[in-house]
Amino acid sequence: MQPGRPILFRNGTVLSMDSAIGVIEGGDVLVRGQQIEQVGRDLPAPDDAEVIDATGGILMPGMIDTHRHMWQTAMRGFGADWTLTQYFVFYYLNWGKIFRPEDIYAGNLLSAIESLDAGVTTTVDWSHGLRTPEHGDAAVEALRTVPGRFVLAYGNLLGAPWEWSNSPEFRSFVDRNSWDDMLGLQMAFDVTGDAAFPEKGAFEAARELDLRVTTHAGVWGATTDDSIALMWDNGFMTPKVTYVHASTLSPDSYHRIAASGGSVSIATESEQSAGQGYPTSWQLRKYGIPASLSMDTSVWWSGDLFSAMRATLSADRSREHLEAQNAGETVVHNSLRAEQVVEWATMGGARTLGLEDVIGSLTPGKKADVVLIKNDRSPVMFPILHPYGHVVFQAGRGDVHTVLVNGKVVKHQHELVGIDLAKARSAVTATVEFARREMGGQEWNACMNPEIPATDVIANPYTYTDYKGQGVAVRSDS
Repeated sequence: MQPGRPILFRNGTVLSMDSAIGVIEGGDVLVRGQQIEQVGRDLPAPDDAEVIDATGGILMPGMIDTHRHMWQTAMRGFGADWTLTQYFVFYYLNWGKIFRPEDIYAGNLLSAIESLDAGVTTTVDWSHGLRTPEHGDAAVEALRTVPGRFVLAYGNLLGAPWEWSNSPEFRSFVDRNSWDDMLGLQMAFDVTGDAAFPEKGAFEAARELDLRVTTHAGVWGATTDDSIALMWDNGFMTPKVTYVHASTLSPDSYHRIAASGGSVSIATESEQSAGQGYPTSWQLRKYGIPASLSMDTSVWWSGDLFSAMRATLSADRSREHLEAQNAGETVVHNSLRAEQVVEWATMGGARTLGLEDVIGSLTPGKKADVVLIKNDRSPVMFPILHPYGHVVFQAGRGDVHTVLVNGKVVKHQHELVGIDLAKARSAVTATVEFARREMGGQEWNACMNPEIPATDVIANPYTYTDYKGQGVAVRSDS
């Protein structure tokens, strides 16, 4: 496809995620330059337009992941059997300190490419592996290399946020980089609940620099209602704060988040598996708290928002049934619908980032972050009867046909465009080899395969103690 020419998607099912436009069957989307120019039916094609046949496919805004530790993608799948405690021990206590700037670069590069391939056009890099500004420079370099939309949430898991956020080195890092709607900047740190509230200095730095804050909140055994109370009492709960997980908070804390205009990033695959608490959506709906979706880390789980939508809708409905059945009742109408989960994956993410006027819907005048889900080789991609349900329960990353970011084609006909996957593979291979050498083979294997604790098996009272297993003779009168 020739760059610079208008692009017309023709005859798809358009999920605009704009209430004024709605769903358009047999709809078209015209992109010119960096913007969506028109959305409708039978749009006239400019003479120089590239026309993409969207027949049998779904057109939707690019998805938005509001919390992913992208640097950890270089260790993809390593912690598949971890608990949250084992994750903390690995990164926070033992091995987080070994990762070099080039390892941050490698993980970010692969994760950024993976995002685009799966139709995630905007990703928040919850980058808490930045022990030095040089690590931060490497993260920025990787994100600038890939033609996606990213937000670097700067963090340092081994440093005190009130110290690094006010250091001359961090301020220099902020000043020497350019930040825009293709690469934004936030601050990422957690509030421990210490009554002295040492994190106050970090919040003050964020306020001085006019940066949003993203923080892990309501994580079982780590961040509690005390953290929320400290933020509230000191005036740091604002619409510019994202609360990640928020799974184990009290009603009072949820009320404070709602009242302050904050939002929650739900990472259902993570919450189900690691134990931060039950996935949060069923609570957020009670309090009217805005939500977005995220994948957390590929050191455990996928980087796939199709999976996030599916897991979130299933977990919410599972909890709704469980609550009703515990009360002796039956759910006869689902409260959370597929459309709402798709909204969380698109406009919900845009609102969380303060970019709702820029991205998140197929609205004329917004930046052209567009995804075509279409796969003529798949028996799963027809018929499309309930398009929101199809996105959540039927489609997958392998069905992502075309992806535009800022009007630029970065994937077409299921192939990445202008992206050097071999470079990412080489960088990640070097990181894996380095980490294995530093840890040693025995420690590497022990971390990847944590010990399974012994458990008691419940005795079965129906065990056949005398049954020998002989066949029963069948009498024949013939």
